[in-house]
Amino acid sequence: MIELLALPEFKTPARLWVLIALPILVLTYLLLMRLRKRMSLRFTNTGVLGTVMGSQRRWTRHLAVAMSLCSLVALGLAWAQPLGTEKVPRQRATVVMVVDTSLSMEASDVEPDRLTAAKEAATNFIDGLPDTYNVALVALNGQPSIKFPPSTDRGALVRALMALELADGTAMGDALALALKAVDQAPVGDDDKPAPAMVVMLSDGANTVGAGPGAAVETAEQADIPVYTIAYGTQNGYVDVDGSRESVPPDVETMQEIAQETGGRAVTADSADSLTDAYKEIGSSVGYEEIRKPITAQYAFGALGFAIVAALGAVMMAARWPR
Repeated sequence: MIELLALPEFKTPARLWVLIALPILVLTYLLLMRLRKRMSLRFTNTGVLGTVMGSQRRWTRHLAVAMSLCSLVALGLAWAQPLGTEKVPRQRATVVMVVDTSLSMEASDVEPDRLTAAKEAATNFIDGLPDTYNVALVALNGQPSIKFPPSTDRGALVRALMALELADGTAMGDALALALKAVDQAPVGDDDKPAPAMVVMLSDGANTVGAGPGAAVETAEQADIPVYTIAYGTQNGYVDVDGSRESVPPDVETMQEIAQETGGRAVTADSADSLTDAYKEIGSSVGYEEIRKPITAQYAFGALGFAIVAALGAVMMAARWPR
């Protein structure tokens, strides 16, 4: 839906000079009202004045003038060709899915376990993407790797997703940097231009090895590649490692920072159902883009509405209604 409440941009803002006529018309109206008041003082017999001038309601006259001015303002804005924002489906895009496969994904706070639920939700997300999108897969662990390069082959992608296995460590920065490299592997379009790209990153823990995400986030921001993040798991999640129980809560704050700094969106998921909802929410953003679109007709329609009300007011002033 086009956002009409926000202050619009204009294709030809220089034409807004016509609005200078508005204060001139207001001052002219006030001046004429004052002269009319002085003229009416010459008639001492108000009954005769009422017969000559007719009974006019002051609010009707003011309403007609106000609506006329509003109509002129709307026409002036329409002449400057206002632009609105509209979300339209993307024709093509490159989506890199980064899925955490660290040992913490073995936690069973999300049934049957985090990794299994993540695979199922990611599969549904992939199925919901347009067939024209190139999708890649990166495994996030201590040694991130591109498990599947950008491609439209959904069957091979799902098989690569289901083949993910647990590994030690969580290198967020390295995985994100690798995701940006995967974007460069995507085929270009018929116009020899790369498609818009975005990264969808799911992680259930904090960075433990390798470089932090700061440098990769800066690179993504410069390349205009938004990163959508899913902080996955509950604060009470745990895994048993070498006979000891370790808490594995998601690093929600870091995931939010990554998304905010790159222009993406951050969501959280603490169950299989909420993870599915999180992927749906991200999919609604990934599948659409915002474009600037002329909304001149809508302003012209508003001007017509004001003009109709002004005309009705003028008719009411001119007509002699039976008493």
